[in-house]
Formats: sequence, C-alpha cells, structure tokens
Amino acid sequence: MARWLDGLAGVLSAPGNAKLVNTMQGHIRLASRKSPRSAVLMCFTGDAEAAELPSDARILLTHRTPTLRNHSGQMAFPGGRVEPDDRGPVDAALREAHEETGLEPSRVETLAVLESIAVGPSGHPVNPVLAYAEDPGEVWCASPEENDDVFFVDLAHLIDPANRFRVARLGWSGPAFDVGGYVVWGFTASLLAVMIREAGWEEPWEHKDAVELRKALRASRNGEGHGF
Repeated sequence: MARWLDGLAGVLSAPGNAKLVNTMQGHIRLASRKSPRSAVLMCFTGDAEAAELPSDARILLTHRTPTLRNHSGQMAFPGGRVEPDDRGPVDAALREAHEETGLEPSRVETLAVLESIAVGPSGHPVNPVLAYAEDPGEVWCASPEENDDVFFVDLAHLIDPANRFRVARLGWSGPAFDVGGYVVWGFTASLLAVMIREAGWEEPWEHKDAVELRKALRASRNGEGHGF
C-alpha cells in the first residue's frame, strides 16, 4: 500500500465511518435493511514510494450516460449492486469497476471497506471500498450504456479551493467540485470531501455562497435533468 494513504485507510476502517459521510451529505439517515446493497470503488493511484500526498495522486471517476433512467448524467465512482455471486462489497466494487472502466481487479489493492451508507430518499445502502492501484493501466468506457466518460482526476485539482463550492436545493446543502466542466455533487462529492478532509489534504474553501443546484447543473456538462 502507498504510505500516503495509511492515515486515510485507518480513519475509514474505524467504527463509525458512515457517520462521517452522512454528516457531510447533510443528513443523518440509517441505511435501509430492505433494499439490495450496492458498493462503489474509490480507487486511488500515484507514487507508491511517497510518504506524503504525491503530485501524481489521482482518483477514478465516471460520468453516467444522460439517457439512463436512474442517476442519469451524474458523476460517480464505478459501482453497482452486490449480486448473489459476489462474496461481498469488495467483489462487487471490483467487478463493477472492471465492467464499467476496464480496470483489472488484479491491479487493485483493497485498503478499507466503509460501513453501509444511506443514499437517496429510500436510504439505499452502499458500501464504499477504498482502494489503490499502483499501475491501473488504461481505463475506458467499457460499458457505454452506463458511462460515457471514464478518467482519473488529479487530487490536486479536487483539493484546489478554486474547484470547490457548495450546492443547495430546498433547504439542503452539500459539497461540490468542478471537474472539467462536470459538477460532482451528492454522495460522490461527500465521499471525496470526507477523504480529502480526513487525510489532512484540505485547504480552506468554504467561504463561498452556495450555488442553487439546478443553476449549477444547467451550466455544467453533466446533462442531468431528471427531477430538476
């Protein structure tokens, strides 16, 4: 494992890690026990020998195809439902990442599995899986019906206060990131914000007024529109 991820892996392995993300999302909701579980892969890459955050540190993101019925146009980590053949959330996250981005599971080292986190109004349970790939190889839109863009984004870009802001809608407010004209918000942005903060990488940024979510999305490349 890359030493620069030691601290983050420790925090995200500790009991109560779901509360960190739920608080960042702007709500405290228990994950449903009735809904099928899902898992997402938060896969970092970067210099394996570095003790501190290296300049080449990156994390894998996808853009969901705007024509999808659910979560269309959203920025997301690769992931999906835990299927009966999966041995658990790690298997599911690695399988989904391979199906969506071509990332080979053999290249990935699992660092931590977070507790189930409630996502959406139904409280759908999702287990984020923290991982590292020293040499992830090429990634691409391996499942174009699900994703139309797949890439590693520089951690320096996400940490930069110029690319961070908050979005708000109907009394709710949460963190967001500008990534090449895409707006990362909601669950994915909350996970990114928690990781940046808990790893000790954060720079002061919360001095800006929140942007109305619909306005932010209309100005973005996301292509989101369902429910707005």
